[in-house]
Amino acid sequence: MQDLTISLEQALALRERGALLIDARSPAEFAAGTIPGAVNIPLFDDDERARVGTIYKQDGKSAARLLGVDLTAPKLPELARRVRMELENRRSPGIVFCWRGGMRSRAMTTLLALAGLPVRQMEGGHKAFRSLVREFLERGEWGRLVVLRGLTGVGKTRLLQRLETEGYPVLDLEGLANHRGSAFGGLGLGQQPSQKNFEARLWDVLRNIPPGAFVLAEGESRHIGRLILPLKVYESLQRETSLWINASMDYRVRVIRDSYPTLTADREILARTIEGLKERLGKAGIDELLVLLRAERWDELIRELMVRYYDPLYRHSKPEGRKDIDIEPEEEGIERLKKAIQEILNGKPEVAG
Repeated sequence: MQDLTISLEQALALRERGALLIDARSPAEFAAGTIPGAVNIPLFDDDERARVGTIYKQDGKSAARLLGVDLTAPKLPELARRVRMELENRRSPGIVFCWRGGMRSRAMTTLLALAGLPVRQMEGGHKAFRSLVREFLERGEWGRLVVLRGLTGVGKTRLLQRLETEGYPVLDLEGLANHRGSAFGGLGLGQQPSQKNFEARLWDVLRNIPPGAFVLAEGESRHIGRLILPLKVYESLQRETSLWINASMDYRVRVIRDSYPTLTADREILARTIEGLKERLGKAGIDELLVLLRAERWDELIRELMVRYYDPLYRHSKPEGRKDIDIEPEEEGIERLKKAIQEILNGKPEVAG
């Protein structure tokens, strides 16, 4: 049989052309970190992987391989059918990988090839990809980050989304992290990705911003929920000129209401989060906020949270050397923002595609 292995670089190049990446590891390994866009078609489930590992330690490699064959053999027809379905209408081969490019991906690639499917095994596995991502983020060699900042509720994320629809390059850090970056930032959004998957998503965006190009981003602290921004990314956010977005309190309250459409359903989570602010706001302040919460007086609650908690917390982040943008009225404000972006870039910017 021909050599079915390809390098990580070849695999990523094929990925750009629409190749299917098949992560042959267990569901738990896949959840902990994978290549963006990969599908999980595991050779073993989590319990089976643990069993094979235990046998390997107790009885050696040969016994572990035999158990692996026993566990895999009944699944082969279904595995082949699923891969065939995933490969349908794709011109590029399927690329199979495991942790280190070892037995699991080799076995799956060989068996699928014998079934007549166009597949290749990626050398080095996810470990090699993880090293590539880590080295890229540590080098910090990408274009400029033009940073939007402002107090809570001025609509920075909405502005980025609007500009993205008009062709501006955007690094949506909160979108990649699945978190709004505040004490209440996870409400209604579900689980955040793992740190490894977050960093892989960052790599996937930043690698397309070469030196000389730019991308718009929102100013963030080092932590977005439970995730941590890689140091070089955080330093890039601090280094560039910031656009400070100004808006009235009424505008900010409306933006927050629009951003949290499930407030009634999330009342219990909201209550626990408010109670967690006791050290900063004191018991009397927390009790007052909980009264507003129980009465579902949302606008008042949002306003009080901004006045008492968010504004004092984040006003210090207003940087020197910033350019202030009044975002109201919104359409005129967006035009002012676009003009300010052009001024920062000193002429027509090169847009990363």
